[in-house]
Amino acid sequence: MANIKSAKKRILVSRARHARNKAKKSELKTYLKKFEQAVLSNDKAAAEEAYKQAIKVVDRAVAKGILHKNNAARKKSRLTLKLHALQS
Repeated sequence: MANIKSAKKRILVSRARHARNKAKKSELKTYLKKFEQAVLSNDKAAAEEAYKQAIKVVDRAVAKGILHKNNAARKKSRLTLKLHALQS
């Protein structure tokens, strides 16, 4: 355990950030799963709505530093391909 005051603060701040990042990453996974379920059920309207929400959450994750921008671009590209494949 840390003895120095600044080190104790670092531990507290680190734990708070870890919890926040974990919650945001969990939210991201939830929206991606909702989109996947909509695609699997062949529900075009639900898939489009889930797609919009998933894209927003991915972009927010990049802004918060949860995802790297290239990782987000790859996820969005794959979501778009799945959505277009559903419409064909």
